[in-house]
Amino acid sequence: MSVHKQNIKKVTTHQLSAMKERGEKISMLTAYDYSMAKILDGAGIDVLLVGDSASNVMAGNETTLPITLDHMIYHASSVVKAVDRALVVVDIPFGSYQGSSSEALRSAIRIMKESGGHAVKVEGGEEIKESVERILSAGVPVMGHLGLTPQSIYKFGTYTVRAKEEEEANKLIADAKLLEKLGCFALVLEKIPSTLAERVAKELTIPVIGIGAGAGVDGQVLVVHDMLGITQDFKPRFLRRYADIGSMMTEAVHHYISDVKSKDFPNEKECY
Repeated sequence: MSVHKQNIKKVTTHQLSAMKERGEKISMLTAYDYSMAKILDGAGIDVLLVGDSASNVMAGNETTLPITLDHMIYHASSVVKAVDRALVVVDIPFGSYQGSSSEALRSAIRIMKESGGHAVKVEGGEEIKESVERILSAGVPVMGHLGLTPQSIYKFGTYTVRAKEEEEANKLIADAKLLEKLGCFALVLEKIPSTLAERVAKELTIPVIGIGAGAGVDGQVLVVHDMLGITQDFKPRFLRRYADIGSMMTEAVHHYISDVKSKDFPNEKECY
């Protein structure tokens, strides 16, 4: 092991809590493969989420529902191999924890044993209480997820902002407090009013990570393909594109095709 790797201080769930206490924002991005994770970890990202959004950006599915536990373990193991510093959180996919707490525990243990991930993430509140308790009882760290929960897309019927009405907002607050009480180390809030998200972040002692939840939370997460401009057709209000890599890749491929067709590539220096 190199001196560089020995000196790297790994991000832990405890450190995330300490970051919230001192007011330091937490940076989080998705990752699904070794090469991308290597770049993100090397850049200093705090948390890498092996999201079930791999179903969309890696497999081309319309929703996150088709991705399986085996798929998630494959992606997670690829990411873990690349990481020296970041905390790696892995989504438990739809259908792998809602049925029973025993199934939830088996899924979480498989993820931890077979991928080497550091924690798991589940969507929902009161309705998955027993599953969360069972996973935590085995010593597996759990990150919660409330607000817009993509695994429930057919229940909602839309990807619009959640918890705008008082009844749903009150349930979200209650669910957030329940997840903290159960022992979750952090919570993701997706696409909810910023005032509500800020309130939740202030009332919880655990870190609250937002995506489309405003600036009043303890950190932010985005899908890496979206923020880098690799995906071009997803343009929600909350997304800031930090690069246009999709266009850069298209231009590079055009250049390559042109050089091959014109017999410019390979040249004499590129031959053995």
